[in-house]
Amino acid sequence: MKIGMCMFLWTTNVTKKHEPLLKDIKAAGFDGVEIPIFEGTPDDYARLGEMLDRIGLQRTAVSAMGDPAMNLISSDPATRKAGIAFMKNAIDCAAALGAHTLSGPLHSTLGLFSGAGPTAAEFKRSLSSQRAIGDHAGKKGVTIGLEALNRFECYLFNTMDALCAHIDEVDRPHIRAMYDTFHANIEEADPIGAYTRNRKNIVHVHISENDRGVPGRGNIPWKETFAAIRKSGYDDWLTIEAFGRGLKDLAAATKVWRDFSEGPEAVYRDGCKHIRNGWKKAA
Repeated sequence: MKIGMCMFLWTTNVTKKHEPLLKDIKAAGFDGVEIPIFEGTPDDYARLGEMLDRIGLQRTAVSAMGDPAMNLISSDPATRKAGIAFMKNAIDCAAALGAHTLSGPLHSTLGLFSGAGPTAAEFKRSLSSQRAIGDHAGKKGVTIGLEALNRFECYLFNTMDALCAHIDEVDRPHIRAMYDTFHANIEEADPIGAYTRNRKNIVHVHISENDRGVPGRGNIPWKETFAAIRKSGYDDWLTIEAFGRGLKDLAAATKVWRDFSEGPEAVYRDGCKHIRNGWKKAA
């Protein structure tokens, strides 16, 4: 098992200026960090990867698509083409970074709603988009971890069962799923069962408290969660995802209007201890 920290708590664009923070994250006991990819070129991420190597941090990547002009399930072919182009560049950047997984709600536009549930036509368009993305990801050695989001953030995939049934139909080895404890806590009648039933597709796990704050201080059933993950044989990343008010646009997207902790240090320091202790007890 590897413990990661998502950089969303501070930024959507990690640069040289974050080196002192990254060193402190390493000193706190983390194996790696999750790097947001929204802008930049593969060369930018290759340089960032070199800095992370010097610090001794491994890495995964995360992204999201908030622009309706890049909606992968749009009825407009040009819009879908733009979304696929965005994803191909993000995959290229992840590969240059040295990240083997790129996760997030990379199936539809975050926060965009039609006023109804997903249609058969949208699912069909998603199959086409994801197959094109999966083919490119395979060439670059990057696996996509699609994320089911709660109903207030997207409408295409809200549960792990629905997401993973679609992934099976996509039928591309580099299109897989991510399990997120925050979203499962909202949408799943049985969050543990949602993980266990879909384990074969899960390549990444986000550790996120029910209020998006410090893992271990809320009501997520952590004992049962760690036990199920460990029992399943999963031995990869457990990455903390938490949010704050520091980034105006990201705070608006995640509906964060208040502070969830006394500071970011509590999130990553106490969160790391929480994961390590929970994993040990689940043995």
